This record gives sequence, structure tokens and C-alpha cells, in this order.
Amino acid sequence: MDTRPPGTLRLILTHALLMLASVTVLYPVLWVVQMALSPSQGFQMEPTLIPRALTLQNFVDVVGTTDATGGWLFGRQLFNSLVAAGVTSAIGITLATTAGYAMSRFVFPGQKAGMQLFLITQMFPGVVMAIPLYILMDELGLLNSLLGLSLVYATTAIPFCTWNLKGYFDTIPKELEEAALMDGASRWTTFTRIVLPLARPALAVTGLFSFMTAWNEFILAATFLSDERAFTLPVVLQSYVGDFGTEWGRFAAGAILVSAPVMALFFALQKQLVEGLTAGGVKG
Repeated sequence: MDTRPPGTLRLILTHALLMLASVTVLYPVLWVVQMALSPSQGFQMEPTLIPRALTLQNFVDVVGTTDATGGWLFGRQLFNSLVAAGVTSAIGITLATTAGYAMSRFVFPGQKAGMQLFLITQMFPGVVMAIPLYILMDELGLLNSLLGLSLVYATTAIPFCTWNLKGYFDTIPKELEEAALMDGASRWTTFTRIVLPLARPALAVTGLFSFMTAWNEFILAATFLSDERAFTLPVVLQSYVGDFGTEWGRFAAGAILVSAPVMALFFALQKQLVEGLTAGGVKG
């Protein structure tokens, strides 16, 4: 193996390539920031990322929206998104941990068929089920409600969470549970005291992706919600795009505000994310 340090030309080319890749990835993000800080509502394609005039008015307009009664509308819509995404993640993780553990540890009739059906449900986009789900929610009186929207999101989150967690549970040695059972522990004790603590990275990854899916979903939310007080934030962003014009400054400011909670979650869970995404990549 050649252990000689890389040459100067190779280092220069490597760093130049990395800088080009970084600029390519960051330019669209910085362009959105530039539009959000510009007073104009027009679509701007200027090569420079520095706005001619700086203003926070777009953020003030987005955050300060009110309803017909004078209530803080953006706060209510932010609360709707947080509740819908949080409930979806909670339901998905709660039911998927037991389902994934059963699929991983027990052999029973329909086990493989059940996992295949879970996988098949992930092949169809949510818009395919929009009409039957709308009819069902209308019959149950769950339109324009966070409960109905959360239940719809959970139906897609549970199969995804079950597949993810089942794969991670497969990597946890069964000998750890067998030793605990020999010492008198119950199956529930081994599950809660041994398996779940070891699966924290997978739980973090699965919960975050479930949260992101519900947080960013737009089509079903726009279909089931017609009251602006029940809107989630992605539906609010769509309201800035009209038939005869688009408020690009407010749209860009809203996009940044919508992205902020997910970015905060990524930073808070980055250690668990790395462990969960790389689990099973090294065997020894």
C-alpha cells in the first residue's frame, strides 16, 4: 500500500472539486435566503446573492398573519403542523416497535406475507388514496381536524417504521435476550430493558423520517383541510402562489421558517442519526 502523502496538484484539485460541490449545493439555499431578505415580491434570477436592500418585512408578514377574528393565524398553523407530525411519529414508533420486534423474533403464519404487504403499501403514492380517504373521513366527520389528518399520516408511517425497526432488531443478538430470560426476566422486560435501549439510534432515525414526512406533506393536507385555521404550514406556503401572481419574497421567508424545526431536529439527533444510518455497515 502506497503511504506517501498526496501531491500538491492532487490536493489542489481535490479541494477545488469539494468547493465546487459545496457552492453547487449551497447556492439554491442562499438564493432563497436572498429572496426572503429582499423587499421585492418578484422572481429574481440575479447572479449575486447579496440583496440590493435588506429587510425582514417578509418574515414579519408571514409570522404576523391573523384570522378574521384577529387571532394569531400563523401560530395556530405552526401548532397544527407540530401536532400532526408529532402524533404521526408517536403512533408510528409506538406501534412499529412492537410489530417490528414480533416480525423479527417470532415465526408465525403470515409473517412474510405481512411484511410484503407492508412493502407493497409503500409503492403507491398517497394521492392514489386521496379520494377514498376523503370519503371515509367525511363519513367519520374528521375533515378539517388534526386527528383525522394525523390518522391518515399514521397509516403510511406505520409500514415504513415497521420495516426500518424490524431490520434493526435483526442486528441485535438474540443471545442477550436469551441470557435475560434464563435469569428470570419476562419477554416484556427484555424488550423494554434490553432491546429498546439498544435500538435508540434506529428509533431516532425512524422517528425523524416519520416526522419529516408528515411535516412536509402537502397534497393530502390540502385535500382534507379547507379551513385556514386548520391548515398546516405546507398548505400555507401554497397560498402565496396564486393564479395571477406569486409572492416570492413571502414564499421564500415561509420556506425558511418551515425548514427551521426540521434542521433543529437534525442537529439535536445527529449523533443518533449517524449511529442508526451506519448500523450493520461493519461486522466484526
